[in-house]
Amino acid sequence: MTRTLVVTNDFPPRQGGIQTFVAALLARRPPDSVVVLASDSPGSAEYDAALEYPVVRRPTGMLLPTWATARAAIDLARRHGCDSAFFGAAAPLGLIAPALRVAGVGHLVGATHGHETGWVALPGSRQLLQRIAGDLDVLTYISDYTRGRLEPALGRRTRLAQLSPGVDVDRFIPDADGGGVRERYGLGDAPVVVCVSRLVARKGQDVLVAGWPRVLEAHPGARLLLVGGGPAETSLRRAVARLGLERSVVLTGPVAGEQLPAHYAAGDVFAMPCRTRRAGLDVEGLGMVFLEAAACGRPVVAGTSGGAPEAVQEGVTGHVVDPRSPQDVAAAIVGLLADPVRARAMGAAGRSWVEQRWSWTTIAATFDELLDPEAAQH
Repeated sequence: MTRTLVVTNDFPPRQGGIQTFVAALLARRPPDSVVVLASDSPGSAEYDAALEYPVVRRPTGMLLPTWATARAAIDLARRHGCDSAFFGAAAPLGLIAPALRVAGVGHLVGATHGHETGWVALPGSRQLLQRIAGDLDVLTYISDYTRGRLEPALGRRTRLAQLSPGVDVDRFIPDADGGGVRERYGLGDAPVVVCVSRLVARKGQDVLVAGWPRVLEAHPGARLLLVGGGPAETSLRRAVARLGLERSVVLTGPVAGEQLPAHYAAGDVFAMPCRTRRAGLDVEGLGMVFLEAAACGRPVVAGTSGGAPEAVQEGVTGHVVDPRSPQDVAAAIVGLLADPVRARAMGAAGRSWVEQRWSWTTIAATFDELLDPEAAQH
């Protein structure tokens, strides 16, 4: 059995997309096949005690590719007989890959997550990524879009392979109960459009609000539920007040991860018209919220940013729209609210697609193959 050293700055109990990604992959590996070197964070001792595999924490909140980190990684690899290593985020920790290879770790894999598509466009960070890629056997990407951005600079230096995030299909389910959320925010039995995301410009909540009066023209009782917190909250609340939408738009603020299925379930339609900003430096790598919503049996409306269209089967599980057009966004929502039978069919199709393509079981099988040096050569 391949034994893998996982080197990561991003690991629970700290919250975040990469942390969730790494933990979910490891949860599906045999416990005796994994050892983790990670940064420290509040609550880590309690979290680690519940795991079946060993975790060693460096006494720092930010694990960097220092010689001390390299020594700790080498020590762990030798003590546990690791023949492969996985970097939860290839940059910058992949800089210690050469030291691990000299120490006898024969197969090195690093992950990218989406923000690297911006880095690869900038000369300094592009050279860093090229150096790291050249020392890895495999560099993973999350979507065809991110591969297209990474491959011109990195494709000749290592093998690129897709390793997308997955969805917990046992937690995000069509039968999730959204009744409590509807009651909490006074939504009653109104048609509800829900958006689950950080409140930042790229996610397009401002366009949802701008287009919401058009939705109300067709569906006067509809409600818009914006789930999440972030720096755009103040400007969104101002826009809601300016348009006189206080009675039909609800901003929930931050919501704990365990409560997200209920919030998806409170909606009839999920919409997040994400858009690319800053000349391509601020872009959606994939958009897991679309897949989580689909797993909950909801039709989705997505923007065109980056890899987001890959999380939607156009006309089957939802629609991809112009994220800079409030009119187009509103039209897609109006159409789905007007035809509940079609909306439910899209939701059912989305659930089936997520189970087949995007479940953690499927993603974990791919991860197992990438960690196997012999399989990785084919």
